[in-house]
Amino acid sequence: MATVQPHRVRPGRGTELLLLVPALGIGIAGYVLAGLGATGSVPPHVIAYAVGTTVLALVMHVVLRLRAPWADPVILPIAVALNGIGLTMIYRISIAYAERGRSEADIADRQLAWTAISVALAIAVLWFLRDHRTLRRYTYTAMVAALVLIVLPLVPGLGQTINGARIWVRVGPVGMQPAEFAKIALAVFFAGYLVTHRDTLALAGKRVLGLQLPRARDLGPIILVWVASLAVLVLQRDLGTSLLFFGLFVAVLYLATERTSWIIIGLVLFVGGAGVAAATFGHVGARFDVWLHALDDEIFSRDPGGSGQLVYGLFGMANGGLFGTGLGQGRPDLVPFSYSDFIVAALGEELGLTGLLAILLLYTIFVSRGLRTAIGVRDGFGKLLAGGLSFVVAFQLFVVVGGVTRLIPLTGLTTPFLAYGGSSLVANWIIAALLLRISDEARRPVPAVRAVATPDIGIPLSAAGRSRPVGGGRSTGRTGTPAAGTPVVVGDAPVRTSGAVVDTGPVPDDSPTEHLGADPLIPDEPDGRDPDGRDTDHRGGETR
Repeated sequence: MATVQPHRVRPGRGTELLLLVPALGIGIAGYVLAGLGATGSVPPHVIAYAVGTTVLALVMHVVLRLRAPWADPVILPIAVALNGIGLTMIYRISIAYAERGRSEADIADRQLAWTAISVALAIAVLWFLRDHRTLRRYTYTAMVAALVLIVLPLVPGLGQTINGARIWVRVGPVGMQPAEFAKIALAVFFAGYLVTHRDTLALAGKRVLGLQLPRARDLGPIILVWVASLAVLVLQRDLGTSLLFFGLFVAVLYLATERTSWIIIGLVLFVGGAGVAAATFGHVGARFDVWLHALDDEIFSRDPGGSGQLVYGLFGMANGGLFGTGLGQGRPDLVPFSYSDFIVAALGEELGLTGLLAILLLYTIFVSRGLRTAIGVRDGFGKLLAGGLSFVVAFQLFVVVGGVTRLIPLTGLTTPFLAYGGSSLVANWIIAALLLRISDEARRPVPAVRAVATPDIGIPLSAAGRSRPVGGGRSTGRTGTPAAGTPVVVGDAPVRTSGAVVDTGPVPDDSPTEHLGADPLIPDEPDGRDPDGRDTDHRGGETR
């Protein structure tokens, strides 16, 4: 007979602090080695760099202790390590640019400043967002914000075309990519929308050839997102953002419904739309030419839109071999935009296949912790939001590495935490902060059962949390383990027992799989309200 042993969950802040030591050490040691390899001397400002990055990491650690003590202890160290590796490679490339007299020689200083801004904004998210479920109130506001951000680069005088893609917005000296923030807003919208409508999308429709097909009217949202993604592909000439938006929607849709048919429908729609766009629009077709015929002389020499960047990156990684040339010993500066679009190729050259696999392993752990958070959190909105944000990081990494290695066409997306760019860095640190906030709720222990005084004989009514005593309604005044069928209090939620004390958490509000053990007498309220129409929140032991 199997027995369940109680397991005490620890907050994990001590583990996080311990993991921050090697995470910071990777970035600081890499910074020193890059300077030694490129110039033969230790960087003159290494002390300031080490102190600055350490202070940023420790401040965020303290904020987690105060505001999210049960947050995942692995997410922050991995984000710090990846950010440090990116700063190291950007600094190494800036040294090569300075030797050649190029204007991008200050990219390391600018990226360090963006790192400070990004961590500060992540701290603000953790400090002011006390409960991730608050974001569900702004489902359609997030949709409007995402659409505005996507359209901004098309506004005359505001949008800017760089390297053939119109995805930039510049206000004075400050430039940004609105799509980086639109992906977060879309993740909030998709999670809020699908957690409400997933039963209709999952259960309605006919079954054809083993696939549960949706009804025609339920195809509306996916068709709308498909059209929007193709509009981004055609109007902004940005394959990566288009692929990311549509992939995010299909992934969250699958998480909500668990229907493989949605993935098949999504793939058919996007591949078909991209094929038509490639045959119709020249700039889309050029991406496929570079992918399929990168080594052809005509494609290699074409300007603009040639395959030179891709081929240089492939030769650089081949030069690195298994263990790399060593930090500061390669020539990543020969690859155009090696500090942003092709930073993976630069790392592959100087760290080799071994170092690149280690970096990919860090990303794998980061995404797995995010997905573990999605599994552990007890509300449906949090599950979809954490799953969607984790998918964004994983999918963006796949698209970037796949493009650099010619597995798929180049997309122009940036590598999370590694690549140069303020918009990308800020957005990914905000994603890390949101995952930390959700993981705090997922790992927080459920409230212990508190026994209450019970009547001599009680018959539960159908309304949740009420009982009607029989025989005068006299209370025994006794406490302890209640009899079978007697309401007990868990946090603020009355739960009926079957003769034994039940240790459970807050009543789930909207996940179909979470209703399997629910009392049939208690009606489900998917909108987070009790039968009296009051908003309930089981955190902190109060009803609001």
